[in-house]
Amino acid sequence: MSGGADLTAARRAADLEALTGGDVDVVVVGGGVTGAGVALDAAARGLSVVLLERADLASGTSRWSSKLVHGGLRYLAHGEVGLARESARERAVLMTATAPHLVRPLPFLVPDAAGRDVSALGALGGRLGDAVRSSVRGGRRSLPRTRRVGPAEVARLTPAVRPGGGGAVFWDGQLADDARLVVALARTAAAHGARVLTGARVTGVDGREVAALVDGSPVVVRAGAVVNATGVWAQALAPGIRLAPSRGSHLVVRAGRLGDPAAALTVPLPGSRSRFVFALPQPGGLVHLGLTDEPVTGPVPDDDPLPGDAEVEQLLTTVNRVLAEPLTRDDVVGAYAGLRPLVLPEPAGAGPGDATADLSRRHLLREDGPVLSVVGGKLTTYRAMAEETVDAVVTRLGRGARRSPTARLPLVGAASPAALARVDAPARLVARYGTEAPRVAALGTEALVEGRPETVGELRFGVLAEGARSVSDLLDRRVRLGLVPADRAAAVPAAEAVLEEAWGRSGVAEGRGDEGVRRVDLRGGR
Repeated sequence: MSGGADLTAARRAADLEALTGGDVDVVVVGGGVTGAGVALDAAARGLSVVLLERADLASGTSRWSSKLVHGGLRYLAHGEVGLARESARERAVLMTATAPHLVRPLPFLVPDAAGRDVSALGALGGRLGDAVRSSVRGGRRSLPRTRRVGPAEVARLTPAVRPGGGGAVFWDGQLADDARLVVALARTAAAHGARVLTGARVTGVDGREVAALVDGSPVVVRAGAVVNATGVWAQALAPGIRLAPSRGSHLVVRAGRLGDPAAALTVPLPGSRSRFVFALPQPGGLVHLGLTDEPVTGPVPDDDPLPGDAEVEQLLTTVNRVLAEPLTRDDVVGAYAGLRPLVLPEPAGAGPGDATADLSRRHLLREDGPVLSVVGGKLTTYRAMAEETVDAVVTRLGRGARRSPTARLPLVGAASPAALARVDAPARLVARYGTEAPRVAALGTEALVEGRPETVGELRFGVLAEGARSVSDLLDRRVRLGLVPADRAAAVPAAEAVLEEAWGRSGVAEGRGDEGVRRVDLRGGR
């Protein structure tokens, strides 16, 4: 599948030429995890598909997650057992069938340092999660079971926690990279015949005609069905949808500052039994502290949001409750935030108030004339959302396979753990690219930034196979150096050189300078 999945410049040109004035079964608007999942499901059922994304793959909410594939413990706290079972089932699908190269088990520690009642509640929640996992297909053996641990194990897993106490350990799934999942979905869809076009802003839908600007030039496509998968921007194509966006923010710190933890540290927000701050170890020597849940009012901007000062303070204060040496704002080397497209229930009032943390994470599937909108939900359940959406598309079109094959369809690069262990490439590349890691390694092993593991081969692969067309595409979505602005700035010359090597200077100009750099004052508010 690998070569046929490549999003090359030649393929883009051919797809655009074939698209102009043509007819397709489905136009998917939005290149996040939901849109890419819908494109794959539809293409895998034999439908002709075009995906139109205004910027780049995973350029919106999908790259600002906690990078977890979780089983929905929080849903159990709210009594949403069905949603928790769906999450556990979809986690098992990702870990065992579709993306075992991108998702791996991660232990979560709830330390006694947060309170014995807190760790006892964490153990109870973990065991309930184990029971839910055991009730779904493929879930029983996908993760270890919840257990109590003593002080020595706490010190090994999370060295920065105050010494002396034990804790509870439960398990969940962690993504190597949320943006990488989206790219893999889009490329797998392309391997099944979907046309994937970034830089394509949809300007309107009139009956069967979808009008778009592709790199500034007008294009009209006739579609049997239009799927609106634009997340928090869904109201632009479906004004009747009622959304209550919330902002989820994370801070980035060097892993060494927390003793290079092997487990995610889990600390409840003061006064809450269902909301936690996590210190999540990441590949490449970083830890992400998250996440918040703040209501967002007013028009949704195109630009990425930034964490508010109060959110920075909340995250640091909460995690510091259990640390031997508190973190300060000087320890924070980056920050990011994303907007969740939460759906307001019909009986709700006109605005979200301060209740976004309690809104359900269920998705909405709604028809508005020619537009079928799918919005809400969670990254973990993208595949189930896509399956339901394409079921509705197939019913509308009256053709296409009736059943989705995606629960058993490996994404590009996927293989069994045994097969991945035999791939002849650095382990870090295998954990991000799976069976394609040797292709990436062959393109260059030089480090982009001193002290960082990302390589020039990854940038070249991003351009040659993954549809990257700018510095921001490369650094902010293919290798994620943009999560630490200082590292990103140091890598810009290498990214420009790779683009010039592939495209010439006209391609470099699109991503030159400070594009994509996210700035937040982390020293304010003291």
